[in-house]
Amino acid sequence: MTAGPDMVLEKAYASLGLICGVDEAGRGPWAGPVGAAAVILNPDQIPKGLDDSKKLSHARRCALEVEIKAMALAFGVGFATVEEIAELNILHATGLAMRRAIAALSVEPAYALVDGIYAFKLPCPVKTVIGGDGKSKSIAAASILAKVARDRLMEAMDSQYPGYDFARHKGYGAPAHIAALKTMGPCPEHRMSWAPIKLLLKDAGPVETSATASALKPR
Repeated sequence: MTAGPDMVLEKAYASLGLICGVDEAGRGPWAGPVGAAAVILNPDQIPKGLDDSKKLSHARRCALEVEIKAMALAFGVGFATVEEIAELNILHATGLAMRRAIAALSVEPAYALVDGIYAFKLPCPVKTVIGGDGKSKSIAAASILAKVARDRLMEAMDSQYPGYDFARHKGYGAPAHIAALKTMGPCPEHRMSWAPIKLLLKDAGPVETSATASALKPR
């Protein structure tokens, strides 16, 4: 049984200045944007129960989102649209979402702890941390903000594009999603560059430009 995330890495790099944790949400789904969040925790005021967002219930994530935003020194969330995913590929689109999340911080970080193995090109130096959302409290906080923000966006998208059940599966390749695609075809928020979508919809007609793309881009 692991002890859960701590502040060891944050303390190790603290002499450089403010340290932010960065994580993404939504790299795998078949629809919707990819999101990311960046969080600079206040070492004197850290919410209790921070952990990998996947290990937490929806209710607990939402409660922690409020606490993180109230207690953190700074936080930011960013998205990359389905058009940008198609243009850049999912890896580079994830990096774009992360850059937007860091740009949304109210203060500039000196260093970023990023979940995973990819050293994305960010506005500050990066340390990758495999399984970081279970090791670093800053990354765990970012994973929670990114997950809640993207889930909320997909719930809103469910009303805009009814019938796909986006509010329930958040765009992942669930059986209900596959069935809806086969009967209804794609909507503008489906990742048409995705191989599973191409296989399912090889005979589908053209897809119109996303009506939500501009809303997802930072202003």
